[in-house]
Amino acid sequence: MNSDFPRIIALQRKERQISQKQAAADLGISQALLSHYEKGIRECGLDFLVKIADYYNVSCDYLLGRTPEPEGKIISVEDIPEDDGNNSMPSPEVVAFNRKIVNNSISLLYSLAQKTNSITLIREISAYLMLNIYKIFRIIYNANPHNDQKLFSVPKVVANDDASAIVSMSEANIKAASCGIPIGENDFVEDTEVLYLTTSILSKTYPEYSASLLNLIKISEDSIHKKRNA
Repeated sequence: MNSDFPRIIALQRKERQISQKQAAADLGISQALLSHYEKGIRECGLDFLVKIADYYNVSCDYLLGRTPEPEGKIISVEDIPEDDGNNSMPSPEVVAFNRKIVNNSISLLYSLAQKTNSITLIREISAYLMLNIYKIFRIIYNANPHNDQKLFSVPKVVANDDASAIVSMSEANIKAASCGIPIGENDFVEDTEVLYLTTSILSKTYPEYSASLLNLIKISEDSIHKKRNA
């Protein structure tokens, strides 16, 4: 049974704020059967797959989790070159693709933060990202014992642990600010409705970035599932 289909059809219905009763009536099935489909208790036939794809105006590939984009776009070979994992060095195309996905996803994240008018949110997101990059750079820099530590003012022995502590604080401040909770002198998101997001809103509001973010989510969650099931 496809594990993505139940989750995605329930997501699409809820994003459109359609009741399960109404959706079932529109699709010509009982509410109990639709509930079973959404919970993954029963598997639908091909005819219903096409019918519900038309109902939500999305692709069958998307409903089956074969593509992260509702329109069914599948990244071309030019965008994601084949990499069988046997090469010691990823191709330049693979590196460029990963960099593009990360950069575009960060741009979308900043665009969302700016919509909230929260200085705290923007500041803490910046700190979180910068410090994580700093940590990774220091790990790579420290790999060669000949690299001069005078590049840094914070001693090597405490740098990454100190950075991790601040990253944790930034993450906490991001959670509080985005949920509208004031912490100390920090401001916060006063209207969380500006952060209401659906796949459709992402695609329409951030057309240049949404594909990268949706693919980043899929790649990240595929990695999580793979590690957990290893």
